Amino acid sequence: MLFKLSFENMKKSIKDYGIYFLTLVLGVAIFYMFNSLDSQEAMLQVSKSTREIIKLMIEMLGMVSVFVAVVLGLLIVYANNFLVNRRKKEFGIYMTLGMGKRQISKIILLETVFVGIISLAVGLVIGIFGSQFMSILVSKLFEANMSKFEFVFSKTACVKTCLYFAVMYLAVMFFNTITISRYKLINLLNASKKNEEVKIKNPMLSILIFIVASVMLGYAYWKVSADANSIRAGKVLQVIMMGIVGTILVFWSLSGFILQVVQWMRKTYLKDTNMFVLRQINNKINTMVVSMSVICLMLFMTITILSSSLALKNTMQRDLLEMTKVDLNLYKTVNLPEKMTNQYGKEIVYTEEQRQDSRITIEETLKNHGLDMSVLRQIVEIPIYTTSGLTCEVFFGDKVEEVKALFPMLQYSMEEEIIKISDYNRLAQLYGNEQYELEDNEYIVLCDFKNMKEMRNKVLAQGNYQLEIAGKTYTSKYRECKEGFVVMSTGHVNTGIILVPDSCNLTEEMKEKSFLASNYNADTDEEREKIENLFSSDDSGFVQNLANEGLELDGLTRISIIESSVGLVTIVTFIAIYLGIIFLIASSAILALKQLTESSDNRQRYTILRKIGCDENMIHKALFRQIGIFFALPLIVAIIHSVFGIQFALSVLSGLASKKDLLPSIIATIVVMGAIYGTYFGATYLGSKNIIKEE
Repeated sequence: MLFKLSFENMKKSIKDYGIYFLTLVLGVAIFYMFNSLDSQEAMLQVSKSTREIIKLMIEMLGMVSVFVAVVLGLLIVYANNFLVNRRKKEFGIYMTLGMGKRQISKIILLETVFVGIISLAVGLVIGIFGSQFMSILVSKLFEANMSKFEFVFSKTACVKTCLYFAVMYLAVMFFNTITISRYKLINLLNASKKNEEVKIKNPMLSILIFIVASVMLGYAYWKVSADANSIRAGKVLQVIMMGIVGTILVFWSLSGFILQVVQWMRKTYLKDTNMFVLRQINNKINTMVVSMSVICLMLFMTITILSSSLALKNTMQRDLLEMTKVDLNLYKTVNLPEKMTNQYGKEIVYTEEQRQDSRITIEETLKNHGLDMSVLRQIVEIPIYTTSGLTCEVFFGDKVEEVKALFPMLQYSMEEEIIKISDYNRLAQLYGNEQYELEDNEYIVLCDFKNMKEMRNKVLAQGNYQLEIAGKTYTSKYRECKEGFVVMSTGHVNTGIILVPDSCNLTEEMKEKSFLASNYNADTDEEREKIENLFSSDDSGFVQNLANEGLELDGLTRISIIESSVGLVTIVTFIAIYLGIIFLIASSAILALKQLTESSDNRQRYTILRKIGCDENMIHKALFRQIGIFFALPLIVAIIHSVFGIQFALSVLSGLASKKDLLPSIIATIVVMGAIYGTYFGATYLGSKNIIKEE
């Protein structure tokens, strides 16, 4: 009997369960997709190091999934609580007919199980097919060979999804039992007659609080944008708390503020059903101050996380193409003394073999230790000089204190790197970068690290800025730094290199390093991989063997840089997308469920609108505007927060993410948010329209 009643109730209430069902299906599908990467990884043909990065990403996604499960669990409990509250009168009738609270709990339990099984099945089907597209996305991000692509089903992800959602449903059942046990018959039967108590706020107080909140948020916006450089780790939390409190105060005062402003505009306030719509919005915001604030902050996190992470990915992918121009970079310290003290204060003693090797070129070192030099082509080796008379502190002169405030960890006693112009041009030609010319009394500063470049430009902008190098005074050819680099990297991290004429009296004793750049003599991926293994960090690599012999030769390869960079960016991007979509679903679902409940509770008010002459078209327009404003308010505030939040994120990621890459990432974020937020908005409008329709 209870089984049949539960099944019939579920069919009868299928429209009420629409948003609940949609939320569960999306949650299951996304949870499965992001946790099925372990089975998809097996079919990707990638290098050993990339496979390790993918495994790390899977482990991190597994940890994030615990947090996601908690968020979804709370959301399901919240949604189920709304559905149970809507059926108070129905439960009251059951109790009047002699049914006990335990039997009512069993009915709800069976209904929850029915909806859970169906949503779990549908979600898994969508997730299984969606995970195949996830495989393609992963392969593109890691530049993997997809020749072995096949349809994959992850048993581990399926079991994990079922297990996590089973725990969530147990929590739902537990809360339902507690909720039903607290109900009294009189309250259940009169539930539809009771309205939420709405306190009308003092309009002038609302306006005052709104102004205070706006000033508070304005100060927080200024701190994270114009004054971002002054924010230290301890002050970030203060600014965040200021933003949270300001957001809560905005929503506390917003209803009274908007209502008062529109009431002053009498023609607008009295037009059509505007009075009714504003009163409805006023009531909702008054009873959902904390909920609206939380929703707004979740939407803000979604927009900021998605936009910043996608911009980071786009910037780093572009920088990789610009900064990895050859296959190999090798470098070593030259002219080693018998002993020296390193930056940590530890004394290092060098052997005679190490000292002798430091006096020859890198190319000679490779030949002397048995490397077949035919594996390399287009070899360019240059010396890099330093002189004790030219340090970072000397270069910045009277600007040094300003620089120290921005870069407190920089070693200002460190000598500036100096390269002769002809040597640099040979390297620039190999890289395909711009080459330069100098007169005998000129120098050029190469720098592409954004913040440091700005500080160096302040010094050079004084005009004819002079430096003494190797006993001669040189004048800057330009009033700003020029683009260029020597060592390959994941991004623009060159903090400064000084180019001098070939006539500069740089002696052998001033040589600090020897640097070699080259390409592999390979035409196929297999040949390139064999050569890569010689210079990789693996224990069997040629460079590692030299290090084991005590020779100070180090280096990096284009393949290793790309793999490590792509791995880091992909991990950040995947976690950001995962969390962003979950926060978006949670925000949209809470708004939708609250609106559907309000529509059910306010059916009599729409009946009154019909009685005073409003036709169905006017009522539907009023409902659409009401839901539109309800969904738009937290989104608008979140967008305003995000404008400044993204700026702060980019300042923190300075050199890693560029504003130039924001537009495509913002467009992608709009598409994702439009799809999910718009779906919930549309489903809410259709559901509410069905609830208030005249019977």
